[in-house]
Amino acid sequence: MALTLTTGKSRPGDKIYLGVLGFSALVLFLLIVAIATTLAWQSRLSLQATGFKFVTLSVWDDAAGVYGIWPFLFGTLYSSLIALLLAVPISLGAAIFLAELCPKWLRTPITFLIELLAAIPSVVYGLWGIFVLTPFLRDKLMTPLAGKNIPLFSGAGYGPSMLTAGVILAIMILPFITAVSRDILQAIPKAQREASYGLGGTKWETISKVVLPYSRSGIIGAVMLGLGRAFGETMAVTMVIGNQPAQTDSGISLNLFEPGYTMSSALANKFNEAQPGLSTSALIEIGLVLFLVAVLINTLARILVRYTGKSVNK
Repeated sequence: MALTLTTGKSRPGDKIYLGVLGFSALVLFLLIVAIATTLAWQSRLSLQATGFKFVTLSVWDDAAGVYGIWPFLFGTLYSSLIALLLAVPISLGAAIFLAELCPKWLRTPITFLIELLAAIPSVVYGLWGIFVLTPFLRDKLMTPLAGKNIPLFSGAGYGPSMLTAGVILAIMILPFITAVSRDILQAIPKAQREASYGLGGTKWETISKVVLPYSRSGIIGAVMLGLGRAFGETMAVTMVIGNQPAQTDSGISLNLFEPGYTMSSALANKFNEAQPGLSTSALIEIGLVLFLVAVLINTLARILVRYTGKSVNK
């Protein structure tokens, strides 16, 4: 039986399908533009009064009408960096184990337990951080190291700190990075592995020299997904970070035992007490900065993924 191919004009159903998809993409784009426009308009008083100094100033004083978010911005970036440093090695190791080494009978239960972490509400993480993690870190790590002037690990260490927030964030982004990395590793064609085995490569050589380089761009994308999750987390971080700038002139400190602030926690703590006018506008501008930094990070992530993907294909 001969197969007849339809050529020429497209069918009406194809046009409708194309229109629906194009409309959906347009709605998402317009939604992002609407969010940015709304934040910019609602923060116009703060933008006019402070300008770029809003990002560089270290003082937030409602009484004096001075608003600066540098400690908040630093705390957001620093806590996210701590979370990535803790979560990425564990997530990547778990993904490699599940995709390459785990027995089939054990793979499903472990995968279910890891993905279950993503379903836990952030407020539950915060409560666990208050009653379990904070006392543990204070008694087992902060108190023994207090007063020994070890870089990054000095100070009184009362419990709520940048380190506690970083650990909470690391636990929260673990399932996202692990799940995406595992799917990327499992999507690699078997021919790649078989070629390595055919040339005499061992299991570990195949994983390290074939599987990981081949999936590098996907793993970077998974890490950036976790970074986005950590960057915007509010409730759990607010409950364990201490919510006060460091006792320095700049309001920031690399000391992991010091309390801190993030932009999200600042919004959560200050918005209910804000007065209409400049104070509320400044808080909305925090949201605008958070939005712009998130867009910047995702843009850089896309560029990095595209660059690494091209280098792998060469």
